[in-house]
Amino acid sequence: MVSVQSLPKELLSVSALSKLSKKILSIFIERYSLFYNRLKNIEENEGGLDKFSKSYKTFGVNQFVDGGIYCKEWAPGAEAVFLTGDFNGWNPFSHPYKKMEYGKWELFIPPGQDGYPPVPHGSKLKVVIRAQNGELLYRISPWARYVVRDEDKVNYDWVHWNPPQSYIHKYPSPKRLKSLRIYESHVGIASPEGKVASYKNFTYNVLPRIKDLGYNCVQLMAIMEHAYYASFGYQVTSFFAASSRYGTPDDLKEMIDVAHSMGITVLLDVVHSHASKNSEDGLNKFDGTDSCFFHSGPKGTHQLWDSRLFDYANWEVLRFLLSNLRMWIEDYRFDGFRFDGVTSMLYHHHGIGTGFSGDYNEYFGLHVDEDALCYLMLANHMINFLHPECITIAEVRSEFAILNDINID
Repeated sequence: MVSVQSLPKELLSVSALSKLSKKILSIFIERYSLFYNRLKNIEENEGGLDKFSKSYKTFGVNQFVDGGIYCKEWAPGAEAVFLTGDFNGWNPFSHPYKKMEYGKWELFIPPGQDGYPPVPHGSKLKVVIRAQNGELLYRISPWARYVVRDEDKVNYDWVHWNPPQSYIHKYPSPKRLKSLRIYESHVGIASPEGKVASYKNFTYNVLPRIKDLGYNCVQLMAIMEHAYYASFGYQVTSFFAASSRYGTPDDLKEMIDVAHSMGITVLLDVVHSHASKNSEDGLNKFDGTDSCFFHSGPKGTHQLWDSRLFDYANWEVLRFLLSNLRMWIEDYRFDGFRFDGVTSMLYHHHGIGTGFSGDYNEYFGLHVDEDALCYLMLANHMINFLHPECITIAEVRSEFAILNDINID
């Protein structure tokens, strides 16, 4: 365990630390020790947080420069894994993954003789999981970048997104502002028309109005793909996919680029507090088990939200969530995040039927989920280390002690 003297100067400078009792201070040190040790383990076993958080470039389905396709999944409960889709006539067994250590599976599909990629842009795909009971499950990769739903279907389809020419950002992000005037918005309802509005509509009709009203920041809701539209984006099914209801990934990139040209900072309302319980087009039971990305049993279900709860102590869950943040920053150029539902993350009781008076014992007892807290520390550290200009905001309804006073660079 680290000592008080070994705490970062940013922590030692927090005035609230001097007011803590020895008991609570020891808990505070234990929390930092957990963060420090996990960060150290990532450095020793993964080559550092920089490499660890780039996993979105190797997991899922990614195309090499020569046209070859590399596929990788984490499915610890699977007996076998296959890739199927338009590219192989939906043959469920012709492209098996190779089993690796720690529940990982990989597949390489070489390019065609003419160098043409074997999985063309726009083709539909599925991961086929053979569960422990022998059942075949057709799943969307947790790392899928684009999913769509046809009007005559209930569930979403995974579409391989790799256009010959992706949108290239033209404008730099605005410098970090000392004072934010935030306009919270939902792209789909940002129109007087009786239909789901588009990224294009927001780009050319809404952003100019936001600028004219004097706002310098827009916080976007419901961007991460969600099958249930009425959830306002808070029942996420595909964490790496921008919602296709409003347009393509390139449409969203253009929208953010235009916002930057106006000097508007763009924040993503990121939902890492829970996930949709959908299995056909979500993360739930991806490998056929009740756990995988989530806690098993009752601990893995939110009683009020009817959704699944992440196991923040799991190595691969940390890889998944940290990589997710980095992808939104580096691929789409988001300038930061508003973390949703942090109160639910911080406590085992998820804030259900619980009041908070400000007593420190409410924030330093056994009811605090130390693993979730550690994940938030890792996320904030990663963002500040790799992209110090980015902004992080936590939606907390419990006034969690010292949460807003600490910034570890």
